[in-house]
Amino acid sequence: MQAFLQLYLASVKEFLRDRMAMFWTLAFPIVFILIFGTIFNNVEDLSIDAGLVREDAGAVGRNLAAALGSIDNLHLTAGTRAELMDRLNHGALRAVIVIPAGLTERVTHGQPASVEVFYDSSNQTSSIAVSVTERVVAEFDKNLTQRPTLLSVTAENITADHLRQIDFLLPGILAMSLMQLGLFGTAPALVQLREQQVLRRIGATPLPRTTLLAAQVLHRLTIGALQTGLTLGVGILLFGVTIVGSGLLLGLAVLLGALMFVAIGYLISGLAKTQESVNGISQLINFPMMFLSGLFFPLEFVPAWLRPVVTALPLTYLADALRQIMVGATSSFPLSADFAVIGAWLVVVTLLAVRFFRWE
Repeated sequence: MQAFLQLYLASVKEFLRDRMAMFWTLAFPIVFILIFGTIFNNVEDLSIDAGLVREDAGAVGRNLAAALGSIDNLHLTAGTRAELMDRLNHGALRAVIVIPAGLTERVTHGQPASVEVFYDSSNQTSSIAVSVTERVVAEFDKNLTQRPTLLSVTAENITADHLRQIDFLLPGILAMSLMQLGLFGTAPALVQLREQQVLRRIGATPLPRTTLLAAQVLHRLTIGALQTGLTLGVGILLFGVTIVGSGLLLGLAVLLGALMFVAIGYLISGLAKTQESVNGISQLINFPMMFLSGLFFPLEFVPAWLRPVVTALPLTYLADALRQIMVGATSSFPLSADFAVIGAWLVVVTLLAVRFFRWE
């Protein structure tokens, strides 16, 4: 029994000394719960910008508009059909609800009538607006008629192609893989080379150091190109994803994104002294970007107090740019702004990486 207890205590001490094991087994599940709990705990309080067109001047149309306006989830903007549809097409609204002319008259005479909802399927929160409208109309119809359903909702997608969940996920997965190329495919390898004094020995040779760095960067860009090809190939061949945007713009976004995260990897390798510290720093950067950059859920789900963090993360803009280019999704930011922010991050991080990079 004594030998058993000693072995048990030795295992406990070994586990307590391994900080990464402690993090992954104990802290990570808690962090995971806290992040997603914080985000999705307030989904019911999500405010969705929608337009309301009331073409019916009767009592039913007026009361229905009031019922829709009383829903906290919908932030309604009144206007004409043409005006609000233009805003919907430009991404300023998530849906446009139209109470058509003649609705009061039809309901009064016991005839079925339909409320129209125009939405953009390339934006994930649009479906929530449709669901909320259907629920409100169904409840309103029940209270109004006390008879078989007269009021219904007709939802019409304004995009030519209905985008599926995989269409949203694929650009985000590509953006994530480029991020991990820098965080886990660059920084740990450089720290290992430095600990083994390989960088110091190479730096002492007549070989220009810039040649070594250029070769390493090109090697990682090649991996980034391979990641892109594999990701797109799987998406296209197995799931039928259609790339609708410019191949040139897609290549530029991937190149800038890969360069930016490789530069971040070089910066991390300059700041970290050991393999343990480089993993810790990389994970510290990886988690916020993975969960707060809109890779797996719309940015609208993020609580307002976290929005400044979201808009500061470079992965937010890379994922947004790839979604716009690859599947024509409604943008969170103009494409020019995405490229500008990615370019700014690339310049700043490269200068910092040059400043802190160490050969030994």
